[in-house]
Amino acid sequence: MAGPLDGIRVLDLTSTLMGPYATQTLADMGAEVVKVEPPEGDIVRHIGPGRNPGMGPIFLNTNRGKRSLVLDLKKREGREAALRLAARSDVMVYNLRPHSMERLGLGYEAVAAVNPRIVYTGVYGFGQEGPYAALPAYDDLMQGATGVASLNARIGGGTPGYVPLGLVDRIVGLAASGAISAALLHRERTGLGQRVDVPMFETMLPFVLGDHLGGLSFDPPLDQGGYARMLSPGRRPYRTRDGWICAMVYTDKHWRSFCAGLDMPDLVATDPRFADHGARIAHIDEILDMVSGILAQRDTAEWMAFFAKADIPAMPVNELPALFDDPHLRATGFFEAEEHPTEGRLNRPAIGPRWSASPTGERRPAPRLGADGAEVLREAGYSDEEIAELAAVGATRWSKAGA
Repeated sequence: MAGPLDGIRVLDLTSTLMGPYATQTLADMGAEVVKVEPPEGDIVRHIGPGRNPGMGPIFLNTNRGKRSLVLDLKKREGREAALRLAARSDVMVYNLRPHSMERLGLGYEAVAAVNPRIVYTGVYGFGQEGPYAALPAYDDLMQGATGVASLNARIGGGTPGYVPLGLVDRIVGLAASGAISAALLHRERTGLGQRVDVPMFETMLPFVLGDHLGGLSFDPPLDQGGYARMLSPGRRPYRTRDGWICAMVYTDKHWRSFCAGLDMPDLVATDPRFADHGARIAHIDEILDMVSGILAQRDTAEWMAFFAKADIPAMPVNELPALFDDPHLRATGFFEAEEHPTEGRLNRPAIGPRWSASPTGERRPAPRLGADGAEVLREAGYSDEEIAELAAVGATRWSKAGA
């Protein structure tokens, strides 16, 4: 088998990041994914440097393992082609707002009519029962709405800020891939397909509140929420004499080892701020400031050796290019060289999970726009003449180069 989802067919009607990341995760697990793109292509094709137009790095790293088919879903012929593909798919994923899918004639009832076993999955902004149902949603908006930006304000001088990652898109994308896998298991047990809804707002909130709900967990509230250690201004990499280091002097054992190694073993026993984990959290700003002052006195290499000997967790602060020389990543073969048929030699990150009984096989490179269109349509039962007619009315286009 080429992965635990080998043989599962996924019709991917998503674009940008959240949906494509969900479907790439399914492809990484062995599913066969057909990415349906509008005639202009997925917008992220044009983000970042590239060797050819429409093949930027974010697209390459979020759409591996897929085939590309161009369909104009606003045309009757494009919609009909999508339904023919849905009829032979196990999963369909979209990230338009649900009312837009209904307007296109690709809502759940229409798709289930041609394939009642399908797992019909929407990844979009907000649950459809509330007043935000029709609102658009992007990662930045969700970082604001779920409290991430305001939490950054509490450690950033009062100014709200975004995490420099597509954090919500990728977390919700992963949640969607898990929800889809669960629905496929349910279908195996019952024979029944179903609709799966994965709203960004409601899916991301538990990730944030799991750490920061705090005293708001209680009624009446015990505080205004927030986990003190994570919100301390001192929770950041420590400056050393020649650079930076990440260290977690966290448990009672860590503190005993840290203080013993610095020839001040009585500190934990005599200073009430170090009495236990709760006491340390209550005085976290003072403690992190103290550690920061100590770590500034030695070089990074000295501290790495110190922490290794004391069995205290520590890691260097890597710049992105340094990851390619990381000894652990080299040993595990994390970066794989890929010869892309049009983009040349690429560095491709590995798949994190490993399956002993169903390891993943060779993965397809990210596709040029429409590169697999004719092939996919033939598999759906279209003749060459019918494919030419679709192209003639502007419902599709294809070529080996994706032009």
